[in-house]
Amino acid sequence: MLESVPARGGCARSEPEVDAGVSAALGRACRGDEDAFRLLYRAIQPGLCRYLRVLVGQDAEDVASEAWLHITRDLASFRGDLDGFRAWTATIARHRALDHLRHQRRRPAAEAPAEWFPEQPAPDDTAAAAIEATTTDAALALIATLPRDQAEAVVLRAVIGLDAKAAAAVLGKRPGAVRTAAYRGLRTLADRLGGPV
Repeated sequence: MLESVPARGGCARSEPEVDAGVSAALGRACRGDEDAFRLLYRAIQPGLCRYLRVLVGQDAEDVASEAWLHITRDLASFRGDLDGFRAWTATIARHRALDHLRHQRRRPAAEAPAEWFPEQPAPDDTAAAAIEATTTDAALALIATLPRDQAEAVVLRAVIGLDAKAAAAVLGKRPGAVRTAAYRGLRTLADRLGGPV
């Protein structure tokens, strides 16, 4: 959500004790522990999907699924800490997103009429979930209006929680360029919303 975007160039981070639990799970997941992988997935997936939603829109979950296939395939060979893992997953997801966008340009999708699909209510249809999804979607849609380099920098820094060095590795840029792009993006968002950065 947009209100979790930090002020003045900071970086959104998880609670320290949650990060410690996820860090411990990372090592176990790399050694094949399925419960640890489940914890790791639940910690990383929401931010990854938000990042992908900025890049590929409504296809974010499909692209995230492809990214997780790659991640699980190579997880045993990963070496690093939790921040490194976040950067590694974001890099893989970004590559899958760029592949997806290239594929879409070559083969535009044809839309099917709504009558082809039966209506089925969702099993977890609650007002709170709808409000949260709407707020998150609105925040991500606003971020997606930024120039691509700024949007990616804002999501990598503020939503996924990467530091400038890790975000720079994902984007193939220098850390200073990422900090600048994130600052400009946050400044533009603040101007659009009428508040301070």
